[in-house]
Amino acid sequence: MGSRERVMTALGHAEPDRVPVHYYATGELEEKIKARLDVATHEELLGRLGVDLRYIRPPYQGRQLNSWPDGRYEDMWGTIYRPVRYETGVYDEADYMPYADVSTVEDVLALPGPDPDDFDYARVPALCRQFEGFALVAGNPGVPDMINGAGRMRGVERVVMDIGLEDPVGLAVMDTRVRFFLAHMERILEAGEGRIDILALGDDYGTQRGLLMSPASWRKLFKPVLKQFIDLGHAYGCRTMLHCCGSSRAIFDDFLELGLDVLDTVQPEAAGMDPAALKAEYGNKISFCGTLSVQRTLPHGTRDDVVAEVRHRIDVVAKGGGLILAPAHAMQPDTPVENALAVYETAGSMA
Repeated sequence: MGSRERVMTALGHAEPDRVPVHYYATGELEEKIKARLDVATHEELLGRLGVDLRYIRPPYQGRQLNSWPDGRYEDMWGTIYRPVRYETGVYDEADYMPYADVSTVEDVLALPGPDPDDFDYARVPALCRQFEGFALVAGNPGVPDMINGAGRMRGVERVVMDIGLEDPVGLAVMDTRVRFFLAHMERILEAGEGRIDILALGDDYGTQRGLLMSPASWRKLFKPVLKQFIDLGHAYGCRTMLHCCGSSRAIFDDFLELGLDVLDTVQPEAAGMDPAALKAEYGNKISFCGTLSVQRTLPHGTRDDVVAEVRHRIDVVAKGGGLILAPAHAMQPDTPVENALAVYETAGSMA
């Protein structure tokens, strides 16, 4: 089977020739993996690992975004990031948040944000041809990312308060993301002319122990938005995949009601997110992506531990289809290269 057929077979709840695989890793770990495999580029690395999905990203052509010699840079929302070094690597953290001090909805609407016209959609057909044979994905975990994304525009604490108080100003900030990404994703899907297979979405509704908010609050504030994106993907013939960290078990029936096709990450340590239990209860109704522990097994287990976990996911969660095997999040810099490679070697995808 080719990659596209493999992925679509699994998402159709049938078993392909092998489990399809995806890849998430930090830049520091990726450099180590590329050195071990003697490859130079990200695309070469994906080829060696046998990754079955490719992302369609039309080039940005909007206003010039600022950057500074000290590593700071500006995103299209006006947030400025600076690199912050931690024990094992570097993460870019929001240093200036343009929506932090807005006090009215009018203030929110007056701030300049990205425009769907800031991207070159004419390049989409060529990108689709470039990755012909792979399962093609539009979007990413930042679409619409009402919680984390708004947190980088306004501050995490403010966003949590916005949700709890249903603050009109905070909700307007989230809505700016929703309106932009709905239009942006539709432009990509339209330009793809039926070649795009998956619409990738993201919002971290969960913590390690449960939902970030009450189910009632999620159903009021977030469910209608998720429905718009799922309906958009289905209107263009796509499967829809939601990246959602933490525990989302309390709203699984809502995911099914909305017609979500794939839940991405499936963080096995989070409450109610045991992959085998989810497969037993929901496996014939929804597919999963991820499931491999980036908190325990991959960084702290032995290679044999990783092999055993991968084999369990293939034997149990991939049985009858319904799994794209992957780390549950980006593999971190302290993950041994041997453990990262063991995922793809055991899955039988390595070239």
